[in-house]
Parts: sequence; structure tokens; C-alpha cells
Amino acid sequence: MPSSLIEVRREYTDAQEVALMDAVHNALVAAFKIPVEDRNVRVLTYRPHQMVHGTEPGVADSYTRVTIDCFSGRSLDAKRALYREATHRLGALGVPPHNVSILLRESPIENWAWDGQAACDHDLGFTVEV
Repeated sequence: MPSSLIEVRREYTDAQEVALMDAVHNALVAAFKIPVEDRNVRVLTYRPHQMVHGTEPGVADSYTRVTIDCFSGRSLDAKRALYREATHRLGALGVPPHNVSILLRESPIENWAWDGQAACDHDLGFTVEV
């Protein structure tokens, strides 16, 4: 049930934004073994002056920050796989690896809820311990 936010500092077409979201989601499917339909991804676009990265003007126009909130419990190997997968998939879309930053924020399953119930009380349909 990860929730992902992709922040960029340049405009993309609708199709390119969908491709960015697909890249991050598919990396989660591959590395964390979440179901394909477990999709919660969004893109936020900033004007270049609103998102600073580096000091050289124009160099970091493709800077991409990916923040993923998820349940605690994934192994270090699964996290490393996620970082590799996401960076590789974004690279295929023209985002250089040195311009990809990923922040993984984990919280206990009981800190998430939907339908008025804690996530630990739901059948998730997947295993968190990967």
C-alpha cells in the first residue's frame, strides 16, 4: 500500500507524467512485490526556481525527487532493489541517475488506515516482509 510522490522541476506532457508514475509504481511491484493494482502515485511539478537542486543553472532541470511512504518491514535487499529499479526505469525516460533522489519513509502498519479500520485489520493481499 505504498503512497508515492514524484516531484519534478520541469513540465512534462500528460503521457510523460503517466510514464514517470508507471516507472515508480512498476519499481515497487518488482522490488516490494506489491500487487499491480495497488497503485497510489502522484506527480507534482514545480517551476525551476521553486525547487532548488545544485548550484549550476539549467544543469538539474531533470532533477526528480521520489518520496515513498510505506509500511515498515522490507529488507535492506528489497530497498536496494527498489532504488535500483526506480533509478533504472526513470533513466529509461531520460532522467539521469545522478538527478534521481529517493526518500523512503516507513511507518508501522497500524499507523495507516482506510475504511475506518487500521491497515493491520485488513487483508492486504500481499506480504510486507520481502
